[in-house]
Amino acid sequence: MGIEVGGKAPAFTLEADDGSEVSLKDFAGKKVVLYFYPKDATPGCTTEACDFRDLKARLTRKGAVVLGVSKDGLASHQKFKEKQKLNFTLLSDPETRVMQAYGAWGEKTMYGKKMTGTIRTTVLIGEDGKIRKVWPKVKVAGHVEEVLEAL
Repeated sequence: MGIEVGGKAPAFTLEADDGSEVSLKDFAGKKVVLYFYPKDATPGCTTEACDFRDLKARLTRKGAVVLGVSKDGLASHQKFKEKQKLNFTLLSDPETRVMQAYGAWGEKTMYGKKMTGTIRTTVLIGEDGKIRKVWPKVKVAGHVEEVLEAL
């Protein structure tokens, strides 16, 4: 599947790190930074999460909510969030339905081998529920600054 800038963001409801259910509609009227990452507690994912953590106040001042999404389960999310002192919600997408809807699941090359998995992607959703910007195949270094600039 995938998404297009200007199109309506696919609706979703996923389980959050605290066991609650979180839906995109919960954030109507707010900007949402929805970022998809491969795995809790791995080097690149930890760096990205900590960058979002460290710049969250600036993102919030610009009216944005940050949501991280991976296939990992709640126990993994809770441990990752606690260890890294993350100050935003992590969502679990074990069946990859939301990742697929947002174009963040598919074939990728890792260490020279083709495989199917999470494609590190960030999507900025506007207050109107439409896609404002998509960052496919994110490079972690400097990424959160790019998101801030787009807000």
